[in-house]
Amino acid sequence: MHIPDGYLSPQTSAVFGLAMLPLWWQSAARVKKVVKSRYVPLVALGAAFSFVIMMFNIPIPDGTTAHAVGGGLIAILLGPWAACIAVSIALLIQALFFGDGGILAFPANAFNMAVVLPFVSYGIYRLLTRNTALTSPRRMWAAIVGAYAGLNLSALATAIEFGIQPDLFHKADGTPLYAPFHLSQAIPAMMLAHLLIAGVVEGVLTGGVVAYLQRANVPLLRINAPEVPLTQAEVQRRPVSPVRAALVTLGIMAVISPLGLLAPGGAFGEDAPQDLDLGRYGLSAVPEGLAKYTGFWGRTLLPDYGGGSWWQYVLSAVIGIAVVVALVFGVTWLIGRLRGGEREAADLDAPPVRS
Repeated sequence: MHIPDGYLSPQTSAVFGLAMLPLWWQSAARVKKVVKSRYVPLVALGAAFSFVIMMFNIPIPDGTTAHAVGGGLIAILLGPWAACIAVSIALLIQALFFGDGGILAFPANAFNMAVVLPFVSYGIYRLLTRNTALTSPRRMWAAIVGAYAGLNLSALATAIEFGIQPDLFHKADGTPLYAPFHLSQAIPAMMLAHLLIAGVVEGVLTGGVVAYLQRANVPLLRINAPEVPLTQAEVQRRPVSPVRAALVTLGIMAVISPLGLLAPGGAFGEDAPQDLDLGRYGLSAVPEGLAKYTGFWGRTLLPDYGGGSWWQYVLSAVIGIAVVVALVFGVTWLIGRLRGGEREAADLDAPPVRS
């Protein structure tokens, strides 16, 4: 779902940029409690997790690939506003350092994966877990359903953004200027990959982590659900350190990240212009706008995570994790400074309010 530069018109990118500015500002306001508490490392680790999980490409029967995002899990644990910041930072680093997603298209990618996905996932999860204990099996199933729906609606939003380009931006003879996919082509292609494969992976991954936390660290599930009381047994149980567990998980994911190279083909809508099947879309040449804006940002550190080299893929994962974590800490520090909130002792002892 990483839209490259050139597939969306500058006008479309500008609209999404204007839409995302107040959403990012609101995110900064709504996660104020998280910023001023000991849970900042969890936001950073959530962003790093999202970064790495998006490197694992999953083969799709039609010859393309897709990937999970992890935004639903972050939303369930820390709230959708925190997820918006975390996933946005992961997407920004992917675009700047590795050319995964465009710079001009960054606001659209952020809207799809950092807004639609976490808010839909969290909304469904909250709806299905009303009046349930933190250890209720219903929470695991709600996490699965919410994450599955969130990823698929995010994919649908991406398909619509692709599909409206030929109708809105074209030459006098109808030749598309940007993405050549019409709605009748983009929606089936995107939804096949995500309804059948990627959405299932996103749901199972999210539900699996929730089920693990129900056994290993129930208080972590309470960060974003402070109204749910803990039982005496849950209070007395010694929880597994979430930071330590997350660091181990990220380390393992970084080492095995080259598995993402095994998936043949590429994701729908992420082809380089020269790789487009022009005949399939009735074109004799690459659309002018697509050719013009492709490669708008040419200063990536490791383009395409090293271009197929397994060790460069691992290096990309390690660099990405480090930069994402550092940037989250920097952004949260800046949010705290800009919002002028003074750290109160009560904020450190009380769980954050639900986003």
